[in-house]
Amino acid sequence: MSQADQLIIFDTTLRDGEQSPGASMTKDEKVRIGKALEKLQVDVIEAGFPIASPGDFEAVSAVANVVKDSTICGLARALDKDIDRAGEALKHANSSRIHTFIATSPIHMQHKLRMNPDQVVEQAIHAVKRARKYTDNVEFSAEDAGRSEIEFLCRIFEAVIEAGARTLNVPDTVGYAMPHQFGEMIRQMRERIPNSDKAVFSVHCHNDLGLAVANSLSAVSNGARQVECTINGLGERAGNASLEEIVMAVKTRQDVFSCETRLDTTQIVSCSKLVSNITGFPVQPNKAIVGANAFAHESGIHQDGVLKSRETYEIMLAEDVGWSQNRMVLGKHSGRNAFRTRLESLGISFESEEEVNAAFTRFKDLADKKHEIFDEDLQALMTDTKTESFNERIKLVSLKVCSETGETPKADVTLSLDGAEEPGTAVGGGPVDATFKAIESIVSSGTELQLYSVNNITSGTDAQGEVTVRLEMDGRIANGQGADTDIVIASAKAYINAVNKIMIPITKAHPQTGDV
Repeated sequence: MSQADQLIIFDTTLRDGEQSPGASMTKDEKVRIGKALEKLQVDVIEAGFPIASPGDFEAVSAVANVVKDSTICGLARALDKDIDRAGEALKHANSSRIHTFIATSPIHMQHKLRMNPDQVVEQAIHAVKRARKYTDNVEFSAEDAGRSEIEFLCRIFEAVIEAGARTLNVPDTVGYAMPHQFGEMIRQMRERIPNSDKAVFSVHCHNDLGLAVANSLSAVSNGARQVECTINGLGERAGNASLEEIVMAVKTRQDVFSCETRLDTTQIVSCSKLVSNITGFPVQPNKAIVGANAFAHESGIHQDGVLKSRETYEIMLAEDVGWSQNRMVLGKHSGRNAFRTRLESLGISFESEEEVNAAFTRFKDLADKKHEIFDEDLQALMTDTKTESFNERIKLVSLKVCSETGETPKADVTLSLDGAEEPGTAVGGGPVDATFKAIESIVSSGTELQLYSVNNITSGTDAQGEVTVRLEMDGRIANGQGADTDIVIASAKAYINAVNKIMIPITKAHPQTGDV
């Protein structure tokens, strides 16, 4: 495809998606998602914000080292230290991009930056030139462009193109824009900026009013040729534009859009499930494309129509986005090679034989409990395996819960705390409440439970339950995940996982804070 008809997909799940409260990812988790995005054939992967913390720097470097078929991008404010740090993190990337930004709306320039427009333009030019020392692929974003004056946007974009920026991003940072207005803004800038033909126009839309996808598609119709989006629409506040919805809208409505993507759309569902498992953010059943009900029909009229002709009620094939009825047939008699092969087909790889052995042991344990093992079970099992291998300060050793009619539920739990076993007992309003209180009697985390969510991974009474626990302490939020055929055990795993995360000291900057 030529630049004129290719829509570049810029995935920011690992950066903006991670800014969702409780969605922080470890380095290994970012690498797993990075590999899945590469398999999806995403054009650009924004791997993180390297200056934010040592962990973010290491994660961006790790993704850059492993992923070779997608461009790896690092975010940087228009500050020398940010840009230098991003350049260092990306030095081993096969293809790299530095994405630098500064706010351009009057409210941001006055109250956050405390800079006048001339100073903002000067700083933007300086930032782009400095980024060019590390890579020819430089993207410039005008933060809060949706509330910026178009005359000023034209001025600053013309200047940064001259300085060497080859992608211009127009973010609707607070989800304020309306589709017809946003598309018109893109059209006008492309027409009014003298050197606009030297850069690709990009958009980054937030979903505060539920319009992120609509705004993005309106921009594409008006000449934008890059969309910044995330798997499952993950992101700050109400989230970002959803990658799967953008891609399938363009693919399905080729009569409307004069561009196309290079993505392997059959990888969408597996990517969605991986991100959901790692972050602990479940996908709502009626979510477009990747929701469990996206291709389900209950109405008799709909069922009759689909049976006669699928096109009566389905505008795309479920198989085109990765849905299938193919069930995992491995069981307790299956061998290690078959197990490894199936996981690799799901985009899950191993770094060592020790990791294979640990995962295979968990698989055998699960196969003793369940007659049928599904792909979803394997995704959850691997997330559970890799979660436990990270920061194992607290581990669940044993759990005994007593719950009967007319009696107060009681939980006896034993944890391994820094290698030493500690017992705890508590009663509660139910078995899960008693379990959490018993754990707290040992760890004394001082956290407050913000969310407790249970989802069945597959169907059937022997299905694994996937539990998400969200804890808060001193303004910090951590999500924990756990999966097991026993919901109470899954709950204990999730709680312990969240406590482990929240006890790690983190100093992390936010990309929209800090004076320039």
